Amino acid sequence: MENFIVSARKYRPQTFESVVGQQHITTTLKNAIRTGKLAQAFLFCGPRGVGKTTCARILAKTINCSHLTEETEACDHCESCESFNAGSSMNIFELDAASNNSVDGIRELVQQVYIPPQMGQYKVYIIDEVHMLSTAAFNALLKTLEEPPRYVKFILATTEKHKIIPTIVSRCQVFDFKRISAEDIVHHLEYVSKNEGVEYEVNALHVIAQKAEGGLRDALSIFDQLVSFTQGHLTYQSVIENLNMLDHEYFFRFVDCFSHGDISHSLLLYQEIIDKGFDGQPFLTGLASHIRNLMVSIDPITHKLLEVSDDTRLRFGEQATNVGLSNLLRYLDIVSDYEYRFRDAGNKRLFVEVCLTKLAALASNQGQPPLPVPESRAPVRHS
Repeated sequence: MENFIVSARKYRPQTFESVVGQQHITTTLKNAIRTGKLAQAFLFCGPRGVGKTTCARILAKTINCSHLTEETEACDHCESCESFNAGSSMNIFELDAASNNSVDGIRELVQQVYIPPQMGQYKVYIIDEVHMLSTAAFNALLKTLEEPPRYVKFILATTEKHKIIPTIVSRCQVFDFKRISAEDIVHHLEYVSKNEGVEYEVNALHVIAQKAEGGLRDALSIFDQLVSFTQGHLTYQSVIENLNMLDHEYFFRFVDCFSHGDISHSLLLYQEIIDKGFDGQPFLTGLASHIRNLMVSIDPITHKLLEVSDDTRLRFGEQATNVGLSNLLRYLDIVSDYEYRFRDAGNKRLFVEVCLTKLAALASNQGQPPLPVPESRAPVRHS
């Protein structure tokens, strides 16, 4: 059987230009290389799977390249680049602090720092998950991190910046990586799909992007799983079934029921959702998210806040216009309250059904005066 390489590794960016969704980082790094103003230590912070280690490797490769291109990218042909691509570079050292977090390991690293590179201009030490280092290991690194030899660069990467002691942070140039937008993830998945000969629906890729929550590595892992499940034919229906997600079509139907005051069909729709095996909590969360999307669809200026396909964006706009902002705010107020109190509910099914009944009953109560507040029957004390 041919060795399978997961998409996250196969399509890992090799140049600054190919990094997805982190242009503010790559532009700054390229300018620093071009002007020769490289710091001695970098701290890359951000969520998982957004390109921290990838950018660290590209930076290490580029600063050792002997024939940089006009775009400040590695040439891929010099001796240093070829050894890096083959995984045999003697100038770039990667350390996983999650499994090498003792002070002895850092002391050994510090001793190696003072040996000049055998090839290329810099020795680069990439320490991943650096927040896992012990306090003693951090302290052992302090002096070397502040005043390393001129030929040494440190690149530290972490998902939890707040766990790094301030004396380490102050010795580094800090780069904050952001979550990758759903649009950027979808574009990259389209590129991978075309290269792999995978047939896809754009709506299916949008579901994957939403499920990944800003992590490109997570998106590619989900993509590989779904390609195996669907045998290379990614449809919207197959994706939501495999990921056990609620079809957003249900939420459109629920809002239609609310706007027409149709309590009966609201309850029957919820029965369908129960029959599919979904719990009340994710349902209420999804309903609140749907109403929020409708709310931002009222004004075309805020349509860019919707991380959905163009066709779905149009549907949100149409339904939002039909329902109206005042009703959407009432819906959101009720759903948010019930979502918050769901955990403490005794009969959870009844709890959700009461919520749906209240939402649908709003349509029949419009134009009627509010019910009077009953007077208290408690005895009045006279002083």
